[in-house]
Amino acid sequence: MIEDDLRAAFGRHEPLTPPTGPLRAAIDRLAARRRQRRRRWQAGGVALAVLGVLGVGVPLFTPERAGTPPTADLIGASDRPLATGAVTVLLLGIDSRGSAPPLADSVLLLHLPADRSRPYLISLPRDLKAPIPGHGTDKLNAAFAFGAGLGSTDLAKGYELTRQTVANLTGVRIDTGVVLTYSALRSLTNEVGGVPVCLPEQVRSAHTRRVFPAACQRLDGAAAVDLLRQRYGLPEGSQDRDRNARIFATALVRSASDQGLLTNPVRLSKLLSAVGPDLAVSPGEATMLDLMRLVPTLRSLEPVGLSLPANESTGPSHHLEADPKLAPEFLTALREDRLGDWVGRHPKLVDGAR
Repeated sequence: MIEDDLRAAFGRHEPLTPPTGPLRAAIDRLAARRRQRRRRWQAGGVALAVLGVLGVGVPLFTPERAGTPPTADLIGASDRPLATGAVTVLLLGIDSRGSAPPLADSVLLLHLPADRSRPYLISLPRDLKAPIPGHGTDKLNAAFAFGAGLGSTDLAKGYELTRQTVANLTGVRIDTGVVLTYSALRSLTNEVGGVPVCLPEQVRSAHTRRVFPAACQRLDGAAAVDLLRQRYGLPEGSQDRDRNARIFATALVRSASDQGLLTNPVRLSKLLSAVGPDLAVSPGEATMLDLMRLVPTLRSLEPVGLSLPANESTGPSHHLEADPKLAPEFLTALREDRLGDWVGRHPKLVDGAR
């Protein structure tokens, strides 16, 4: 009797049950959007790391080191709204060989304009004459060594003193910063299968005697590190090295994009695993998670390579001095987020336009 009553009750209510087809379809659509968003955030994180590989690379750095590569869940954990204005990241490439405090071989700014058109990679010459807080006036790259300390290698303090020096020198707000060593750059280059680089002039290695011809060539990790260390024998010394670094960075981004690496979850995971142990986030108003979420909003990942206009000093110090005419105009354009206009007026100062 009870069994018959239950069957009758189910029979009466079954027509009231909504069809499962539309609900299942809605769930599938939501899951697909989430998977797509996660892949986009992952790709953005790697793209930012790739864009940061300038003079000697750049895993993101801070006293709080990340033990594992960022995952989609971690990347999506930031609930802060996306930045709508320009964002500027300080990129430091260091050579940490030996016991001496490391110098910043490359000091660069990654500028993402408010219109999110494309990134700008800006070299600040390592030999640029600059006031260093608490240490008088010296070459810009000395700020990292002064901060790290003569008796230690405190990378966090080295980064912070360099950040203060660059902020004072340029008048630009630094949202966050990154540091990478040669070993991480070597791994990243090998993981993408080498990088095709077209050099405008021959470079002969002072370390290995290898000759890099004035032509297009594919560099593996060891060759890339060798090239990016070279400044002796180049017509403009460290400025030519900075130019070669920007050429390499642009080629690396282009190679990764052409291979579809940023949208291939398997290769992306492998790449993150290779550089993950060196990945960490610097202190600042923007975190790595925030920056990762910004990259997919860029209309182009093809960087514009620039350098702060500078002239060789006439004194015995061999410092570089900011060009008295072009540098103030350039820095004003950077501070006011008008680099696109500046590039339009000075196309010969853009990498690839020479």
